[in-house]
Amino acid sequence: MHICMDWRSVKFDWNKARAFLVTAEEGSLSAAARALGMAQPTLGRQVDGLEQELDIVLFERVGRGLKLTPSGLELLDHVRAMGDAASKVSLTAMGQSQSIDGSICIAASETYAALVLPAIIAKLRRLEPGIMVEVVASNSPSDLRRREADIAIRNFRPTEPDLIAKKIRDIPARLYASSEYLDRIGRPKLPYDLRNAEFINLDNNGMLMNGLNTMGMSLTKANFPVLAENYNVMWEMVKQGVGIGILDGNIGDAEQMVERVLPDLEPLMFPIWLVAHRELNTSRRIRMVFDLLATELA
Repeated sequence: MHICMDWRSVKFDWNKARAFLVTAEEGSLSAAARALGMAQPTLGRQVDGLEQELDIVLFERVGRGLKLTPSGLELLDHVRAMGDAASKVSLTAMGQSQSIDGSICIAASETYAALVLPAIIAKLRRLEPGIMVEVVASNSPSDLRRREADIAIRNFRPTEPDLIAKKIRDIPARLYASSEYLDRIGRPKLPYDLRNAEFINLDNNGMLMNGLNTMGMSLTKANFPVLAENYNVMWEMVKQGVGIGILDGNIGDAEQMVERVLPDLEPLMFPIWLVAHRELNTSRRIRMVFDLLATELA
């Protein structure tokens, strides 16, 4: 059922309503003027204008501040709802009219930034040459809420409520070594056969060693004579025959300079999550890149 509204009965404009709302929330004309980036006398005239149009008093002065009158208090909830609606209109309009062109920042681990993202970004540049791409390569998670990145590729599910996350898939992590190194240690057949092998360590806290020992290996610190707290450095050492390393199986299987150690060994599984700020819902550019990453990473 359509209700006919008498638009001639609406006596005020949104600018005056906004001036009233911000003044009520900030508690003074000077604070409200700063929040809106306008001159205090201009703001004061807008509030006075609203009072005249509605023929009610909205504020009373208390010291240097302002206090809402009962009439102002009654009006506040309605104007606040108008403010929420205006914000939604603005966000929707920005999303609808927004050009795909512009900049985007993608955060990923050092390995993914170096070995997985380049092919995807090459495709993105062909599809949308107007998008400028920044890649943050770090093994520390970027804070999307502080806009350190627009989109992040992570190995864990985020817990922040204002982030949108999509699980892409589970990835197998496998052991790799150069053919020359495997020949040198006698081509091991069982996990126990690796008890004298040399591994390239990724951390000093024993996580890798403990994880491998749960898979039937009897490793000690002596099995980890080289430490490289960087996956890319570790991977180059693996290719040069320094020792055994662990990496995403999709990357490892594609590298011709290495082969799997114990090919039939069950891999360690870890998830890949794609994470973005809630602006994903209003930005065509972020949505386009997010969807492309989701497709390519899958």
